[in-house]
Formats: sequence, structure tokens, C-alpha cells
Amino acid sequence: MAWRMLQDGRVAEWLAAQWLRLHGWRILDRRVRTPAGEIDIIARRGKWLAFVEVKQRSTREEALAALKPRQRRRIVRAAACWLGQHPWATRLHMRFDYVMIHGLWRVEHVRDAFRADEAGL
Repeated sequence: MAWRMLQDGRVAEWLAAQWLRLHGWRILDRRVRTPAGEIDIIARRGKWLAFVEVKQRSTREEALAALKPRQRRRIVRAAACWLGQHPWATRLHMRFDYVMIHGLWRVEHVRDAFRADEAGL
């Protein structure tokens, strides 16, 4: 069961990356591991840099509920670590996006899903 979930997660991340590419985003990095945590996708479009969390769930409601406050804090800390290693990126506008995949592989992109100051940091 755990292997199946891992496989589904990787497929969901791949699908999210493809969706973002089709909508003009350039994928800078995927499955980024930092001491603070992991970021699923880091993407850029023009002057925007997005740290993207990807979740796959059976229903839209489950997908909406899947991004917990603790995960948001982890993503914000991981983004700060990544930015420390890529100082050029601090000149860009940054946001935290959420790509939900639900139902029969329906992709929904929530732009600016949360802010660093709202994540409790």
C-alpha cells in the first residue's frame, strides 16, 4: 500500500509539472530536499517564482483539506533554505501555490494558496 501511494504521489507531481509547463511555467526543480523539509516543485514564469505543493486525493474536498498548517510552515522554511542557496531568486516575486489532483486525474492550480506570514513564521 505504501509503495502504491508513493507511486501515485510521483505520478501526481509529474502531472502537476506537465500542467504547469503547459501554462507557461518553467520547472526549476522538483522534489527538493532541504534541512527544513521538501518542496514538490519550484517553478518560474517571468518575474514570478512559485513554490508548489502537490496533493492527490479522491475528492476535491479531501484535496482542499490535505494541506495542513504544519505542512505550510515546513514549505515556507524549506523555501527559505532554497533561497539561501539561490540568492538570485530573491529578486523575483514569490508565492506559494498548491496543485490539487482529484477525481479522475483532474488538475486544479490554486495560485497564492498561502503566504509565508500566514504560515505562522
